[in-house]
Amino acid sequence: MSRLTWKDQKYWLDGEEFRILSGAIHYFRVVPEYWEDRLLKLKACGFNTVETYIPWNLHEPREGSFRFDGIADVARFIETAGRLGLYVIVRPSPYICAEWEFGGLPAWLLKSSMGLRCMDNEYLEKVDRYYDELIPRLLPLLDSQGGPVIAMQVENEYGSYGNDTAYLAYLRDGLIRRGVDCLLFTSDGPTDEMLLGGTVDGLHATVNFGSRVAESFGKYREYRQDEPLMVMEYWLGWFDHWRKPHHVREAGDVANVLDEMLQQGSSVNLYMFHGGTNFGYYSGANYGEHYEPTVTSYDYDAPLTEWGDATDKYKAIRGVLEKHGIPEGAPFPAPIPKKAYGKVALTEKADLFGQLELASSGQVQSVSIRPMEHYDQAYGFILYSAQVKGPRNRQKLHLREVRDRAQVFLDGKLIGVVERWNPQPIEISIPREGARLDVLVENMGRVNYGPYLRDHKGITEGILIDNQFQSNWTITLLPLESEQLARIQYESLEVTAARQPDGCPAFYRGFVEVDEPADTFLRFDGWQKGIAWINGFQLGRYWEAGPQRTLYVPGPLLRKGSNEIIIFELHGINGLPEVALTDVPDLGETAAVDEQVLNFVQEEE
Repeated sequence: MSRLTWKDQKYWLDGEEFRILSGAIHYFRVVPEYWEDRLLKLKACGFNTVETYIPWNLHEPREGSFRFDGIADVARFIETAGRLGLYVIVRPSPYICAEWEFGGLPAWLLKSSMGLRCMDNEYLEKVDRYYDELIPRLLPLLDSQGGPVIAMQVENEYGSYGNDTAYLAYLRDGLIRRGVDCLLFTSDGPTDEMLLGGTVDGLHATVNFGSRVAESFGKYREYRQDEPLMVMEYWLGWFDHWRKPHHVREAGDVANVLDEMLQQGSSVNLYMFHGGTNFGYYSGANYGEHYEPTVTSYDYDAPLTEWGDATDKYKAIRGVLEKHGIPEGAPFPAPIPKKAYGKVALTEKADLFGQLELASSGQVQSVSIRPMEHYDQAYGFILYSAQVKGPRNRQKLHLREVRDRAQVFLDGKLIGVVERWNPQPIEISIPREGARLDVLVENMGRVNYGPYLRDHKGITEGILIDNQFQSNWTITLLPLESEQLARIQYESLEVTAARQPDGCPAFYRGFVEVDEPADTFLRFDGWQKGIAWINGFQLGRYWEAGPQRTLYVPGPLLRKGSNEIIIFELHGINGLPEVALTDVPDLGETAAVDEQVLNFVQEEE
């Protein structure tokens, strides 16, 4: 039986009145070697609980193939929190949003036309199979079994998506049937629509918002008069999109809103206490007026930076807790060292088009265009190639529904770029003898929030010249995962540069000697757009469009001695083929968070 209960607008733990003071730290955004450091910093600030989502796509990357090791070892993260004296709130709902790719849903769901997040039998069968693997790993960690988990989320902000409350009840009953006996809850924005669609009678409801405390709690009380106030996500900052500034929120404003929440007697979970990093391909996207992909950094302007340092916001929050009689919970850990290793020359290169057989996970022939998911590919790139007959003079090439950014080559020469947010046609002329057309499409992250979750990648509707669909394609799958990366064959830069046209995508490789591993930041001055790996670990995406100018490299990814750096650059370098490892992060130009987005007036988290 759960040790955490509620009555008379209060939480009770083991029969004593209890206030949840929680901060969000996502284990999947922090290398495991730093989990204890980040958790201790949460405890040091005075918090008694840590909250984390559980992303389905991390744990079942391929249908029926499950992963719970390394950065995916959620049980170890929870055990670490418990050992440090923290309670844990887990949010394993099939969908998490979190600016995470596809909101945590696995891409292979899109191979079918099944309904998502509803009482669709095919979808529910997939959820049940996943939960049959996941939930038994969590049961020994529940508070009823002596573990630290005091509460578990049933679904996440469902009222922002649908109103199939039978689906919510199904998830709730499935958790109970599998033995989950801790407090179960939902979380939604404090609006009529969201509370109507996202809550179920008899299931504890919590709310998410960033300011307007009295107004938000007032709306909640219209629906739940007897339950304790719990802000499951108090947004302290905001996430960033490519081509937009880095969001910041003034520390004093954050502290004042938190003070007001505590004065109202509310429990709270700070979103985020520590944001971390969207390593690999896992950054998501939003869709408002148009598609907006999220950057690699998930700094979130949180009390702890992406690299784990305390900020003025941390100090301001600590001041509010002290005002309310909440002591520090532990000594603050010593700072993690940072080091500048200097410039690193990338002396080897491999042209993508010359490496397709090695770099791809497969190649298929198709009469018509198909998206990635049709071929069981989740992330990375997909290349559509065809021999186009001529002559054609100054016609228009249309990529119908490009998802998300395409480079178009004619006989190996770049003739244009088509972006989802600006899908303009490209003028094309084909000589009488014909020409080879190559269209390389990058998946920049699936939409993670709102009504546009069904976000296939590649080109979804076809490629046309004027009004004529083009047929008979060779489709090359380029997930660029570790297996493919290891097969790339490099040559010295002088050799490859002599025969590669400008603007063509290529892999660059170099090595850096490290005497003592420490945190560092990979800087890309002169590079345009691509992906970076260090010692085979995919750090994430970079783009000269900004805002961020560096990628965070946690010290545990480095080793004493030689360290391999690989860059997949899509367009070419403006300058020398070198990067820098610096001790100074750069998240770009800043802008204040719009107060409206903190309260669901516009798109939210």
